[in-house]
Amino acid sequence: MLMKFLIIVTVLFLSPLSVWAGTFLETFDGKDLDGWQQIWAVKGPAVWEIVDGELHAESREAYTHLLTTGDTTWEDYTMELDVKPLKKHGIGGISIAVRVDGTWLVYCSIYDPVVIRGDDPPVQERRIGCHAAGLHLLPRAILFTELRPLLRLNRWSHLKLSVEGDIFTFWINGEQIMAPTKLLIFKQIDVFADFPDFQTGGVGFGLWNYTAIFDNITVTGESVPNSGDFAVTPQEKLATTWGHLKRF
Repeated sequence: MLMKFLIIVTVLFLSPLSVWAGTFLETFDGKDLDGWQQIWAVKGPAVWEIVDGELHAESREAYTHLLTTGDTTWEDYTMELDVKPLKKHGIGGISIAVRVDGTWLVYCSIYDPVVIRGDDPPVQERRIGCHAAGLHLLPRAILFTELRPLLRLNRWSHLKLSVEGDIFTFWINGEQIMAPTKLLIFKQIDVFADFPDFQTGGVGFGLWNYTAIFDNITVTGESVPNSGDFAVTPQEKLATTWGHLKRF
């Protein structure tokens, strides 16, 4: 109990300092999604609806739907969000994305793909994967992948994806899942010849074949403007941080 108290006090003390770096916050307290765009939808859009200050999302297709914001001037930053999966409708996943520029992106997903290896029968795996890719295009450059359980239904989880230069780091519920990893793209291979350097871009999150709730989208970095649905002051940042901690 004492350790938890000390952690909370430390976070509350340090959180206002991040305001000076630039903070974008979306808590979905408004009634619309101004500034957000859906991309990467091969077949129709997902359903995005703000209910009681939370974003309810539903996809019943095996195609990733991403909601994105930000612009190409955002450089090094950390993105975080809360997500509560409510129902799974088939083979699906939940994703968080950075360096989104409308054509390319880097993203991490918790999903359960069907994997085919040689002549063996198809196997459905529960897995985490982080990749760089073009929208609707192959190939994907792999940063990280491993077997891991899906996010638990009807329980809040916290996803965090950080980018600095060509180094990416990923956490789930405070646990570092992908250590700082350099994105390597071998442009001498023909299929990777057009890959960008991924130096700037916005952020996004999404899902496929899931119903889920998203909240508290936070992006912090020197290139990120203070914006979102709050006036960035230490007092309001403290209140937001405290509310986020109480959820867990």
